[in-house]
Amino acid sequence: VQLQESGPGLVKPSQTLSLTCTVSGASITTTGYSWNWIRQPPGKGLEWMGAIDGSGNTYTSPSLKSRTSISRDTSKNQITLQVNSVTPEDTAVYYCAGPSLSEYEYWGQGTQVTVSS
Repeated sequence: VQLQESGPGLVKPSQTLSLTCTVSGASITTTGYSWNWIRQPPGKGLEWMGAIDGSGNTYTSPSLKSRTSISRDTSKNQITLQVNSVTPEDTAVYYCAGPSLSEYEYWGQGTQVTVSS
């Protein structure tokens, strides 16, 4: 199973950050699987942002719930992340990981996102 994040590396403050995770080697609709978004700000630990499971149910961190949405494109086997109204505090390396909410056996290589004007 391979995961590949993609998206813009630079986002301006107040804009929307959009990232895509392409999953290969497994179907994102598989029952029992969940695909997560996790980020790591510079000098800080990993922060779980949210996930979407094989049925399309989404789970979001309470601290990010008001600004974050997770969705999927089953035709492309992709997971998407959107974060609205970004600030410099959203600068981080963003990862997608799976295959469950609690076990991250598979990781993408991560993508750096910088929020700056």
